[in-house]
Amino acid sequence: MEPAIQINPGATKWDIRQKVWDYIEENNLANFPRPVHNRIPNFKGAFTACAKVSELPVFTGAAEVKVDPDKPLEGARLAVLQAGKTLLVPTPRLRTGLFNNITPPEGASKEQLRICSSSQGVKDFSVPVGLDSKVKVDLVVVGSVAVSEKGLRIGKGEGFADLEYGMMVSMGAVNESTVVVTIVHDCQVMDLPEELIESHDLTVDYILTPTRVIETKCQTPKPQGIIWTKLDTEKLEKIPVLKKLRELEEECGKDVTLGVAPEGTEPGLHTGQTKRPPRRRPRRNIQQDDEGESKQEKIGDSDQKPRQRPPRVRKEGRGDGGGENDREFNKRGRGGRRGDNVREKDQEEGASEVPTQRRLPLSVTTVYLGGIPAGLRVSELKTALREREAIPLRLTWQGAQHRAFLDYSDPQAAEVALESLQDLSLNGHSLQAELAKSQRGGKRAGQSNRRERPPTAPENTTDPPEAENDTNEKAEQE
Repeated sequence: MEPAIQINPGATKWDIRQKVWDYIEENNLANFPRPVHNRIPNFKGAFTACAKVSELPVFTGAAEVKVDPDKPLEGARLAVLQAGKTLLVPTPRLRTGLFNNITPPEGASKEQLRICSSSQGVKDFSVPVGLDSKVKVDLVVVGSVAVSEKGLRIGKGEGFADLEYGMMVSMGAVNESTVVVTIVHDCQVMDLPEELIESHDLTVDYILTPTRVIETKCQTPKPQGIIWTKLDTEKLEKIPVLKKLRELEEECGKDVTLGVAPEGTEPGLHTGQTKRPPRRRPRRNIQQDDEGESKQEKIGDSDQKPRQRPPRVRKEGRGDGGGENDREFNKRGRGGRRGDNVREKDQEEGASEVPTQRRLPLSVTTVYLGGIPAGLRVSELKTALREREAIPLRLTWQGAQHRAFLDYSDPQAAEVALESLQDLSLNGHSLQAELAKSQRGGKRAGQSNRRERPPTAPENTTDPPEAENDTNEKAEQE
């Protein structure tokens, strides 16, 4: 099969990464989060590819499976849980440890298992696994940016998959017979120059794509442990579990001499390449088709100008010390209110803006939250936003229409929030979180695409859930 992406002679790892990320973006082959630059791409068809992991002979006999926390591997994590196997997921960026054992509730339903396989489930249903734990990993599943049919692999450039495998070797959790699988889009399979692969780079035994299962029969050996000269002191400070492992190996008499980060490169795993900034992709309209895939349409730059909003006058009764009142609310914590200044009337028609002297940024990114169940109170949604650390600058509440809009300061903040809000369920109903269509044509975030109607009820406000800035929230009810 001819590779979709051809690698130029002399290309570096970063050249290849950039080419893959650009190709996926230009051909609209990815779902949220976007853009895919500096990420393991969440490609379209990821769940189809992930389902093939259960068809591998090694999967049947595996008892403990380690799957990386990347979004495109969510289907693989679900397959492990549905098969009743032990699922080990590395702590994101190894901040607080090496592994988490994902432990679903007793008698968990398929929907509960799906939640456990998500990023939020990894947080909510995990039990830490220490370096001294007797873990025997039978199968390793990793994400990739590029792979070859010979089993050579290039990640996103931060070295975490390589580090995790080296640490597993050091703690005796894997050996030379442990099978490594990667799950990618077909376009990510290409011919990679063998000279680019270094001693710390992880290779793979199987490649799963939406259309293929490739057994690589890789001849390149996998890492034999941590190569300490590839690391620096700042990397150890950022990853405490790595620091602890170094101390253990030093006690065993091993050489744990660290390297020195080359000037002009980011500290961490030394690859000889500097990290490139992500390319901004064109602003797009995003719609969901029947299969959950994103359909996007480019918008010209002329349609993206933010609309200047005039200064507002603070609503009477809020007092001149609005900022102090906001801080007072934040101190009260979850579910707090400010007396009679907050009123919820789900029967009201027509949402309207609340006058205030404070302004939102001229350009914000809005997240649409749909599927809000009848009877849910805005305070309950706020509590959920706090718990998931997805606090918006402003919340537009349209409970009667079973929806809300969340304004964030920029696309990056909105992406983080969207990731946190995946698989959100309130009162037994799953909510749908996606970028709002109101991004179209540079409309003010939170605006509806429908024709405006005059307000038919008094304006209502609620406070932003523990917002740490001096930006006010708008709560609308219809």
